[in-house]
Amino acid sequence: MLKPTGKRVLVTKKAVEQKTQGGIILPESVKEEAKDTTGEVVAVGPKAEGIKVGDVVLFGEFAGTDVRLDGKEYLLMPDEDVLAIF
Repeated sequence: MLKPTGKRVLVTKKAVEQKTQGGIILPESVKEEAKDTTGEVVAVGPKAEGIKVGDVVLFGEFAGTDVRLDGKEYLLMPDEDVLAIF
């Protein structure tokens, strides 16, 4: 597992829905436009404040750096890029 340094957090992005509530399957072009900006925190740097592993967070559309590790996608970002905790 990747361990963030400083004030960074590692987040797993929430998957974009494949279907609407009414059951309509979304095409790939719509899924790419519908980037989700929520995720679950899986690791926290030693200086990150107010955020802990397991928190579900809201972040900006262009926040952080995409990281691919062991076939999974993560987002590594400074703790100040987290806009809210659910």
